[in-house]
Amino acid sequence: MIGQRSGTSTVSGAHFAFTDRWGGVSAVPFEELNLGGAVGDDPDAVRTNRELAAKSLGLDPARVVWMNQVHGNDVAEADGPWGDRPVPEADALVTAERGLALAVLTADCTPVLLADPVAEVVAAAHAGRPGLVAGVVPEAVRAMVELGAEPSRIVARTGPTVCGRCYEVPDAMRAEVAAVEPAAYAETNWGTPAVDVAAGVHAQLDRLGVRDRERSPVCTLESGDHFSYRRDRTTGRLAGYVWLG
Repeated sequence: MIGQRSGTSTVSGAHFAFTDRWGGVSAVPFEELNLGGAVGDDPDAVRTNRELAAKSLGLDPARVVWMNQVHGNDVAEADGPWGDRPVPEADALVTAERGLALAVLTADCTPVLLADPVAEVVAAAHAGRPGLVAGVVPEAVRAMVELGAEPSRIVARTGPTVCGRCYEVPDAMRAEVAAVEPAAYAETNWGTPAVDVAAGVHAQLDRLGVRDRERSPVCTLESGDHFSYRRDRTTGRLAGYVWLG
């Protein structure tokens, strides 16, 4: 089953899913379920993998919406599949269209899935270190609120990501991140400066009033069942999906 090592969950009709690397058709070094279309993999394999992943979740592949992620804080609103329209450059997607699934790609960054089942609004965000500093997650929540969501009702799930014990950075970079989000300040298992992006994301959500939050225990760098850019450099991409239906 695709995603069995990362998990799926449902809360009041809101569905959250995270993939692992297994169950697809991509060859080394993208084996198996690479869902990223800009990493050098065979486009036909990526297309097949996206179809396999969607169908395993009970989704119509044509009703899964992607974005071109650029490590910023722009949010794109999806009113349906992009079709002939250009895929937007953004690091968060939001929609009030029931049955439309939003997808976010990661390979160490933190995938953030958000849903207000009452307002029937969902969002997906790509929060790496730059996105955390830029405030992509607060921007995604703001976009949800504009569509009728209330932070107190939002359900938040963050997926597999490199953990703070493994995400080593220069001391100056840690200080820069911590100046914006103190909760992201971390130290590696071997005692060097680090950043905990997921902790920073959850701190931002908490300040925004989002209380129903869960964080995946999986560290992508430590897990051989997940893609990790920091570990392998040339590798595939995982996906997180959120939808109502």
